[in-house]
Amino acid sequence: MVGGSVSNNARKTVVVIGAGMVGVTTASFLLRKGHDVALLDPNAPGEGASFGNAGCFNGSSVVPMSMPGTIANVPGWLTDPLGPLVIRWSYLPTLVPWLVRFIAAGSEAKVTRQARALRTLLSQGVETLAPLVRDAGAQELVQRQGHLFVYRSLGSWEKERLAWRLRRENGVSWDEFSQEELRQLDPNLSHDYVKGVIVRENGHTTNPHRLVTALAQAFQRDGGRIERRRAIGFELAGDRLTRIRCVDGSLAADAAVLAAGIWSKPLAAELGDRVPLETERGYHLMIRDPEVAPRVPTADAEGKFVATPMERGLRLAGTVELAGLEAPPRWQRAHVLLEHARRMFPRLRDAYPQERITTWMGHRPSLPDSLPAIGASRRSRDVVYAFGHGHVGMACAAKTGKTVAELISGETTDVDIAPFSPQRFR
Repeated sequence: MVGGSVSNNARKTVVVIGAGMVGVTTASFLLRKGHDVALLDPNAPGEGASFGNAGCFNGSSVVPMSMPGTIANVPGWLTDPLGPLVIRWSYLPTLVPWLVRFIAAGSEAKVTRQARALRTLLSQGVETLAPLVRDAGAQELVQRQGHLFVYRSLGSWEKERLAWRLRRENGVSWDEFSQEELRQLDPNLSHDYVKGVIVRENGHTTNPHRLVTALAQAFQRDGGRIERRRAIGFELAGDRLTRIRCVDGSLAADAAVLAAGIWSKPLAAELGDRVPLETERGYHLMIRDPEVAPRVPTADAEGKFVATPMERGLRLAGTVELAGLEAPPRWQRAHVLLEHARRMFPRLRDAYPQERITTWMGHRPSLPDSLPAIGASRRSRDVVYAFGHGHVGMACAAKTGKTVAELISGETTDVDIAPFSPQRFR
């Protein structure tokens, strides 16, 4: 087996619930520490939110979703057919408590603390992931060429002054480009953009699903077990975990990690933690063989979307729909991204034949303060949470997985997990 080992007394049987990017990396780090690890998911690895995201490993993603002034932008977003946010009004009564917490999280003092905490999970994320990627033979799937943010007006740049200050205060550096310099950097970009900012520490994967699959295959090759089962609860003897209940029986376990994304909420509730986890439904649209594509992942600051060059084409990802788990997809939200992309890259076509376009919708598991839940459950320290990463699951996965493996192994963690306490919500 790759990695170190633990004594027989310290070796544990650990079940990781959820085979997305966070679950797979956590299981891999646990295996490296010498534990007996099973990865549980009713679906194949990487088929949830990890499948369709923008693929970015952005150490710079320290800016919380709720910021001072965010609430003032909401009416404009909701009335703009191309806007980055939509709320299904039938879901609003269910959503109100989460929205109240979301708005309250957006004070300047709170976002300063949130950004500092996020940076501990984001900094050195690519380096932390690198050994797993190397052992999976998947180096070609991870690139580190930076991430470009572009602005259509200096006014929109000024509105993000606090966001860039938070990045700078947390050790993020960048290079700025004028309108003319942007044309030299990427001649395919619309000339309407007047300013660009590139963060060179950022990276991306050219195929998120293939990356998670490769990591999962390496985990299995090295002695880990992957079981296509749905976990539905926990069996405890006092405060000690004994078994994981599944739809088709149960599984013995000394410890467990709950990394099931949005589906973590009812399982956490069984352990006494009422965590305000909400789905931010995100969409993507892929163009196969696009006429043009960016050199590096490029984010439109006003449109709140990212264009990422991938091995299967150009992926356009972004927008937020608040509508819960059950509502059917609203595919026009994906096609809105094509309109945004044409404004970014004018040489793209007005429309494409169906065989060149694919669309997707997934559930970002989001907590109102933009911080994940990492730490022991209320009823048993044998169950550790690792969910709620929102928009930064790919980027935070490696540091989260390493931290959780250290917790379960009884080691001192490199990351201070206090800000991520699952019990921080009252």
